[in-house]
Amino acid sequence: MQNSLWHRLSSLCFSQPVAQARKPVPHQKTIALLAACACFALAGCAAPPASTPGPGAQPALKVLAVETFLADMAQNVAGERLKVEPLLARNVDPHSFEPAPGDVRKVAECNVLIVNGAGLEAGFLNRLLQSAGGKRQIIEAAAGLTSRTAREGELVESGEQHHEGDPHFWLNPLHAIHYVENIRDGLSKADPQGAKAYAENAEAYIARLRQLDSWIAEQVQQIPEERRKLVTNHESFGYYADRYGFTIIGTVIPSVSTDAAPSAQQVARLVERIKQAGVKAIFLETGSNPHMAQQIARETGIKVVTELYTHSTTDGPPAPTYIDMLRYDTQAIVAALK
Repeated sequence: MQNSLWHRLSSLCFSQPVAQARKPVPHQKTIALLAACACFALAGCAAPPASTPGPGAQPALKVLAVETFLADMAQNVAGERLKVEPLLARNVDPHSFEPAPGDVRKVAECNVLIVNGAGLEAGFLNRLLQSAGGKRQIIEAAAGLTSRTAREGELVESGEQHHEGDPHFWLNPLHAIHYVENIRDGLSKADPQGAKAYAENAEAYIARLRQLDSWIAEQVQQIPEERRKLVTNHESFGYYADRYGFTIIGTVIPSVSTDAAPSAQQVARLVERIKQAGVKAIFLETGSNPHMAQQIARETGIKVVTELYTHSTTDGPPAPTYIDMLRYDTQAIVAALK
């Protein structure tokens, strides 16, 4: 189409031989002017030569983070340079997640995959990567952190210690700072031109995480020390308890995974421990089956606090970001125990 138009306009521009040139009449002047303008316009339509993206250009990287709280952390590091998408939908428990074909496709298409690590995604990650095939950079947010050792008397198992590591490092904001540093370094490796931006964004976000840590410590001061005792759905609040001076009396599910189930003897021991310690509440995470906790509450006369957000952010209030998530949980714990 462009070629035919060019020929028509060319005929207007150059149809008069030089030897026969004569003074144009007014309407011919107009046609000649329009033809000349069109010639320049067509020349301007030609595709510009390809250029190499500068330092400020966004790289063509697809970044995927398994959990929504990880995606939020990573987005704070990436800033406007990259878009980070979560693999899991909101309110999905990574302990029991089963990938669908769409999830395999997302992983197959990504260049960078951010995982919590420390065993949190062990139930599905290897199978998912094998199904997706290909190669991608994997950033393990919890890499370099050491799993906590349960303090004596914490667990339902009459002093027995679990040998499985606790992957819930992110519930301590100081460990979340370590996550941010690993994410910063990983994104800088994948996109060296953006390293300066990632470093600056990480520094700003880390400052906010330190403020969060100070705020939680101040809020916990409202709880008398003798009441800082936690019973939770499963073993997830250990790092939070260590950081802010709580004692974990026991868990409804004696495991770091929600897939386990307590025996009748374990439940009976937990009921006895709650009575002896004077615990005020049982705290459940979103998506937890409240049946067993409600049974324990009836036998002990304590209340059940539901809807703590630990493994997922929310779509809007009350916990749309990682920082909001920990603020909400802290407010709920303080309100129940102070």
